[in-house]
Amino acid sequence: MDVISIPVEYDKKKIDGRYRLVVAVLKRAKALYRGATPKISSNSAKTTTVALEEVISGKVRVLTGEAAIKAKKEAGKLTYDGMMDEAKQKASLPEELTKLEKDLKVYLRKKDETNSNETKEETSSRKRS
Repeated sequence: MDVISIPVEYDKKKIDGRYRLVVAVLKRAKALYRGATPKISSNSAKTTTVALEEVISGKVRVLTGEAAIKAKKEAGKLTYDGMMDEAKQKASLPEELTKLEKDLKVYLRKKDETNSNETKEETSSRKRS
């Protein structure tokens, strides 16, 4: 069954135009391609066809008007907050890494000293034999 030959019927109250339908299907197809589980069982193996079937059947919610604007603002805010948190974490990492490096240097020095003492003892015992 070829998607292009099927006349696409959708609820015009929920989806206010073909462009919005295409964008919704595109976003859903990307999500499916990245590993999202399909919300319907389909005979099609193509992710775009499954996404189209999900959007048309109403299993995927399409936001329009004020709800879409509000959701976009919230998503932008979450992204900005997440970026700021990551920046704060990156700023604190160099101190933590330097502390870790200091601890590792102390540990490695002790280990080297222990190894060098053992090798000195081994060489002196060989000389005695």
